[in-house]
This record gives sequence, C-alpha cells and structure tokens, in this order.
Amino acid sequence: MKSKIYIVSDATGDTAQKVVDAALKQFQGSTTATEVMPRVRTEEAIEDLVERAESAHALVVHTLVDPEKRAFLQRLCQEADVDALDLIGPLMGKLAAHFDVEASALPGGLYAVNEDYFKRIEAVEFAVKNDDGQHPRNLRKADIVLVGISRTSKTPLSTYLAQRGHKVANVPLVMGIEPPGELFGIDPQKIYGLSIQADALFRIRQARLQALGMPADTAYGVRDHIEKEIAYARGIFEANPHWPVIDVTDRAIEETAGELLAIKIGREKSR
Repeated sequence: MKSKIYIVSDATGDTAQKVVDAALKQFQGSTTATEVMPRVRTEEAIEDLVERAESAHALVVHTLVDPEKRAFLQRLCQEADVDALDLIGPLMGKLAAHFDVEASALPGGLYAVNEDYFKRIEAVEFAVKNDDGQHPRNLRKADIVLVGISRTSKTPLSTYLAQRGHKVANVPLVMGIEPPGELFGIDPQKIYGLSIQADALFRIRQARLQALGMPADTAYGVRDHIEKEIAYARGIFEANPHWPVIDVTDRAIEETAGELLAIKIGREKSR
C-alpha cells in the first residue's frame, strides 16, 4: 500500500478528500497519510506536484475539471511512473454523453458563490451570535425575533430560518426576569411568540433532565412549574397582541417555519 496520497484539486479538494477518506476506512490498520493540494490550476503547479509525488512514491488522486490540465497531469504521471487516479473525468464524460452536452469545465463549480450564498452565511452567523437573548441591542437588526419559554424550539427554528437567509434572534421568557427592554422598542411586526402545550413540554423536559442525569423533580421539569411558565408567557403574548403566536406542539421545525414565513410574507404584502 502506498504510504502517501496526494489529493489534487482545482478547487478546495473537500469532495475528493471525503471520497478518499471513505475508501481508506475499508483498509483496517492503514497508516496512509493524505495531503490535499487545492487550487492547482497551472501547468507549473502540476509539474511541481508530480515531482513531489515521484519523490514520495505517492498516489495522486485528482479532480481537475479542466480537460487540458487533467490530460497534462495524467501524461506527466505516466512519464514519471507515478500512480494516478482521475476521480472526476470519467464521471464528467459519462454525464456529457448521457445529457448530450459538454461540461463547463469550471473549477470549483460545486462551490460557486453568489449574493444569496453570502446572505445565508451572514444570517447563520447572526443567529449564532444572537441566540438565547445574547446582545439584545442587536434585536433591531433582526428580520425575525422569536420569543418563548425554554424548549419551545427557539434555537433550532432560528438556525433553520437563518439557513434560508433570514437574520433571526431569539429571546427566552423566564419567570422572575423581565424581558430586555429592547424587545419592546423594535418593530412588533418582526416578533413571533412560540407556545407549547403543557403535556408536550413536560415530556420534553423530563427527557432533557434524564439525558443530563438530573433528578426528575427538578423545578424545570415539574408539571406545576411548567404550567406557571406557560401562563407567564401567555400573559406577555396577550399584552402584545401584534405578536403572532405559533403553537409548536408536536410539530416539525419545517412546519413551524412554514407557518411563520407565511405570516411574514402576508404582512409584507399588506404593507
């Protein structure tokens, strides 16, 4: 078995590395090392890597989409007696024949980015930074603000919506602690309350306590305490009638997100 594998790509090399790593798992006890060589797009870079591979007696696994660069690499490897495996060429050829169309040969096509991509990345970073009531001063910057007691899916819903480009912050409602004043100073059209039925929340919290190895009679999971929390949240929601309240009981995140976005779109159209 070769002691080293060079993973060569004209993009990031992530795809090829995953394929190689998956294959190596089938060889128990293998000590083969892999090295990723990303953004190899010139003949000079190809010549250099082939020289290194020859010296290291390495196997070259590549995903160069440019047919000329791919052929150049294959030729140099043959001349240097370096083992090489083309991971993408045969697949591109098969797809071209199947669709009767030529491939674009665009390096990094899998990772092509646009304005929407950057918007989603920014939204995810915003959601992480503003999870669970952190930095309330940023609430004014959010597209959506979720409000609810613990275990009403605030964080997973924030993440789901953020991955679709929405800047989301969430604020926990905790008995005995006033919500941040900033919450009541922003556009109420951004705010959505999350509610849940007591039976469902009791089951969720009991499971959470068990997973944490905590006593089942901890206040967090006691039915009476849960009902008081729900009543506390309901009081805040009733005092802010412009906040739509969505019941998340036994609902998938996708369902809750769909209802919330439908409300959001309806509001935007009515403005």
